[in-house]
Amino acid sequence: MKYAFSLLLSLFIISNQSLAQNPLDFGSDIRTADPSAHVWPDGRLYLYTSHDEECQLDFWMRDWHVFSSEDLVNWTDHGAVLSVEELSWADNFAWAPDAAYKNGKYYFVFPAGTGFKDRKNPENSTKWMGIGVAVSDSPTGPFKDAIGGPLWREPYANDPALFIDDDGKPYLYFHGKDFDYYVAELEDDLLSVKGDFIKMDMGGYEPKMEGPWVFKREGRYYFTMPENNRVLTYYMSDSPTGPWDYKGVFMEQEHQSNNHHSVVEYKGEWLLFYHRWLETPESDCKARKRQRHSAAEFIEFNADGTIKPVQRTAEGVADFANRIKRN
Repeated sequence: MKYAFSLLLSLFIISNQSLAQNPLDFGSDIRTADPSAHVWPDGRLYLYTSHDEECQLDFWMRDWHVFSSEDLVNWTDHGAVLSVEELSWADNFAWAPDAAYKNGKYYFVFPAGTGFKDRKNPENSTKWMGIGVAVSDSPTGPFKDAIGGPLWREPYANDPALFIDDDGKPYLYFHGKDFDYYVAELEDDLLSVKGDFIKMDMGGYEPKMEGPWVFKREGRYYFTMPENNRVLTYYMSDSPTGPWDYKGVFMEQEHQSNNHHSVVEYKGEWLLFYHRWLETPESDCKARKRQRHSAAEFIEFNADGTIKPVQRTAEGVADFANRIKRN
């Protein structure tokens, strides 16, 4: 009896370990954040991330990575797709990227910058960031800086989100210093801005935001963001440029730390990718107990299209294969 109980307990522990997929297991101890998820013509899901190096100083980040999967449990690490060392106009701040497929090419949009942010004496800060575009024939790169500079230098901008509508029009959403809730329509080759920035109508509610992500579902557009850089909230609209109707929170904050996310449909399931600040006891970085790790959850919608609240879980999307079998 005692042996049987021990065996059942062991099987239970093993079973739960096999279901524990948050944070996502990329096959190494790499720290990733800001996951941007896309499904490309080859049928795989690709995740473009920023890269937190061990004990890095104040988000001084140097390259971007890509991972891919067909079952969301077993991932292929394709390595770094681009580094600030390959840029002539920036040498730091390889922050949250995004990507798109258009005209038979893969486009990688990324923020990068120069200078230094003085948190104690902000008046001494020299930090600047802009958004670049790199192009490749492959979803895993190598990507090459396509314009040799940022899309624009003013305003200071980061956190690009590239959305291509059903009619082929490309839109770039971003966080801009004193310039939030603007969108730029891009030219068809995605290498320059078409016309002026468009100030969107957010229905009178414009909180501090970072990391926008826009997607389309059943004819409705969703503008999602980490409100106050913490809690994930969203708006809905009938147009990619608004006016937008604020709908509220779909994921609460954790540890009063930043979040950055993406939403995508894959094989009939809607998925939320995001990052978590988790205790990392195996780390050599004693100054920072929590570090960022990419994670994922299923995301569901009500009949009226609104998003149901999403909870952080240990199992994440480990049940993906079984779910798609039931679809």
